[in-house]
Amino acid sequence: MSFEDIRYENDEGVAIITIDRPKVMNAFRVQTVDELIDAFQQAWADRSIGAVILTGAGEKAFCTGGDQSTREQGGYKGKPVRSDLGLEIEDLHSIIRDIPKPVIAAVNGYAIGGGHVLHVLCDMTIAADTAQFGQVGPKVGSVDPGFGTQYLTRVVGEKRAREIWYLCRRYTAAEALQMGLVNKVVPAAQLMDEARAWGRELCERSPTAIKLAKASFNAETEHIRGVGAVALRALALYYGTEEAAEGKNAFLEKRKPNFAKYRT
Repeated sequence: MSFEDIRYENDEGVAIITIDRPKVMNAFRVQTVDELIDAFQQAWADRSIGAVILTGAGEKAFCTGGDQSTREQGGYKGKPVRSDLGLEIEDLHSIIRDIPKPVIAAVNGYAIGGGHVLHVLCDMTIAADTAQFGQVGPKVGSVDPGFGTQYLTRVVGEKRAREIWYLCRRYTAAEALQMGLVNKVVPAAQLMDEARAWGRELCERSPTAIKLAKASFNAETEHIRGVGAVALRALALYYGTEEAAEGKNAFLEKRKPNFAKYRT
């Protein structure tokens, strides 16, 4: 299977999926999401694969979320899809959770916005010491009202999750480690070696035991999928408002958004 926006390789039983759009900080468009889903499906179907690593190309970014230049009123530009948002982000979130193999996020730089959500959904995260983490939704007229908010709460707690989403600050790898947002921090030059080592170690474990453990871990938060499905449809409606457009346009125009007139 050939890809344009990502790279896929099987490294001795560890699938490495790399978002390959470094010129836009590995932001995803419709095609990127589709290819990521296909890559995870390929790793799922390949019985030689025991673990998956998700990372970004280059040294600057893991993933910075949706490519705002492709966002239009009501969603993202691209082919017709089932999702009201215009890209199958729900399916991508689901397959990261559902694939019965551990997924390691190797965060090599910025994990921001929708990219931050992707790393949170992975089973484990290893971060380069140069990595930065954060959400930007309320700054650009967006939000993830599903796993991005509700599951993050399970990871870092209510107070910290609200801080992350409301204030849209950036956090260093050391701060992320302290709050339990990542499992380990390593020098940037050692990131992929460390991730591969974890992947190979996982390949030595019983696949059925891992499969059952992952399903058990997911069970307690599975209700978020249904709540998120409803909330993401509301998000598509929000994208059609002037308020959301102000956030997106301000980002593209590199200016500070003015949301004051939208307060109720």
